[in-house]
Amino acid sequence: MEQIKMTLRDYKTGDLLPVYINVAEHALAEKWLTELTHLIENEYHLEKNYCFLGFSKSARNGELICNEINRSIAAINEAKLGYTIVDNFTLDNTLLKGEVGDRLPGRVLIREKFNNLHRYFEDLQGTSNKLSEYYLQADSVTRWHIRQLNLLCHEFESWALSYRKAGYLPEWQRPSQLMCWLNAPRFQLTEDDYEHFGIETLNRDFGGVYLGVNKAVGKHHWEVFNDEGKDSRISELTTSTLNAQTEAAGDFDIEWANNPGNFYWMKKQLAEFKIWLEENGFDPDDKALTIGHPKVAQIDIERSFGTSDYNTVWELLYKYLDVYKIETPGANATYEYHWSDSDFVNRQVTIIEQGR
Repeated sequence: MEQIKMTLRDYKTGDLLPVYINVAEHALAEKWLTELTHLIENEYHLEKNYCFLGFSKSARNGELICNEINRSIAAINEAKLGYTIVDNFTLDNTLLKGEVGDRLPGRVLIREKFNNLHRYFEDLQGTSNKLSEYYLQADSVTRWHIRQLNLLCHEFESWALSYRKAGYLPEWQRPSQLMCWLNAPRFQLTEDDYEHFGIETLNRDFGGVYLGVNKAVGKHHWEVFNDEGKDSRISELTTSTLNAQTEAAGDFDIEWANNPGNFYWMKKQLAEFKIWLEENGFDPDDKALTIGHPKVAQIDIERSFGTSDYNTVWELLYKYLDVYKIETPGANATYEYHWSDSDFVNRQVTIIEQGR
């Protein structure tokens, strides 16, 4: 079994925490490891501004994310692309007021705000196969801000879910880690790869490592079902694109949340999702829809943290929300920079312009 070592850093003190990852033994995991090694060997830029999601007490909290959304909206409007966003995001207009609890409104995400935000992004960027005219005429800085609309939308949604759960069901917060590299090359998924998808893979293991999110611009079926509701219909969606996953990269996600698969409420939601698929003309058993998350590796929790208790792991992770180094059997790279650096945006814009 091949192993990856990821070193996390306490950015304030410089202390380091090694985390060990065991790679799965199947063909898709081997392809993914090859692509990941390429990213590390060639020193691609790791996106630290979109890395640790759903950590409700992190420095990247709801207020910071709203401020970042508004900053990107202002930059896009100032670019005079012929597309103006008349919108503003605050904690007051993104989360419902009231008592927090089961079937109570407190801290519930105002879904329409973020469906609209994602639609702004789709309009401005287009899809990976057909970029919009707005995006094509935008300069590099404006393109960076367009892309942020998508990243910040998902980051806020993840934070808000954990923030609400922290108020009454803390064990069901949804922290995760997205390891994405700028301009990561893609590879085509084959029919054999589809066997690792499926509705059952929506239930992710604590410490599980999964193939990166859809590389096409748009949403997949599970996102649409959750965002638009079980009574929604494909022809009436706020989102303009719904894509199966045809490509992947060396990117990966780590699930730091507890697996909900054995609980009645998750079973109920998945049953409703299957009905929604059928009513919208999809076969729930068709793995070519690429629903779910193919597992490619697993964190060795005991070796990395000295315990399998999720509370202890979470509290430790909060001290180390910065990826410092990553090593595969064939390569290693160190990432000294941090998302709070004053030159971080310019660094990313320059890398995007250079294509690496």
